[in-house]
Amino acid sequence: MAARIVYIEDEAEMIDLVRLILGRKGIEVIGALDGQEGLHKIAEQKPDLVLLDLMMPGMDGWDVYHQMKANQETQHIPVIIVTARALNIDRILGLEIAKVNDYLSKPFTPQQLIESVQKILNSQQETASPHQE
Repeated sequence: MAARIVYIEDEAEMIDLVRLILGRKGIEVIGALDGQEGLHKIAEQKPDLVLLDLMMPGMDGWDVYHQMKANQETQHIPVIIVTARALNIDRILGLEIAKVNDYLSKPFTPQQLIESVQKILNSQQETASPHQE
């Protein structure tokens, strides 16, 4: 079964780019252009992973993240922050304080995206089925 990712990002071109990169690896990417739509798609699709932009109009990425983690249905879904906010303090806040699963700074290379996504998906599979052959 192919992995399914919801990517919440206010720039449609970024969603298309990520869909192209990850699609080559057999990963389905479902785009959402704002936080509300993203939360709806997460609830509806139950993805294996969420890619989340921080800086969006209306509901920002941190609001989406906190609502996801407050909901029993979605709190287990791993999150990779994908943002232009590349300051170390943002990275520390994300990884150490908020406990996101990974943090990608834009611009990133296709290889960085693939490695980050596959690392999280692989760790999810190991947790879900430790007795895999």
